Amino acid sequence: MAESAEQPAPPALPVTFRPTRTRVVLLSVGLAMFVTITAIAFLLENLSPGERVSFVFTAALMTSVLVLLSRPKVVADEDGVTVVNLTTTRRLEWAQILRVNLRPGDPWVFLDLNDGTSLPALGIQPGVAKQQAIGDARALRALAETRGTGQHDH
Repeated sequence: MAESAEQPAPPALPVTFRPTRTRVVLLSVGLAMFVTITAIAFLLENLSPGERVSFVFTAALMTSVLVLLSRPKVVADEDGVTVVNLTTTRRLEWAQILRVNLRPGDPWVFLDLNDGTSLPALGIQPGVAKQQAIGDARALRALAETRGTGQHDH
């Protein structure tokens, strides 16, 4: 294969891929929002204790949504890949991954699986850091190609 010379060397395992910039922004905004709304709840003199609690509860609820959005990651280790999306986590063996796809316009990586399905991997997304996502997708693809080709007894 002439293209194999251009493929990057697979990264050392274990490795975690996640949209770091997006995560930093989401968690920072969540913290700032929680602190601001909570401070307002205690600075407003006309609020009853119940109203203050509802302010803090609302701030916690909105922050938890941002924490949930910052959750996605893809963790690769010797035995396979763990895909953590917003509300689900799925463990895959290397042999289950037939292809790692990140096409222009895709919101995140898709893993083509040996059962005929495709699994979105939100931990690699080109939204804010396109070059990082492309590099991460290539690294995961290199791992899948070297690990899923029968080097292990899967």
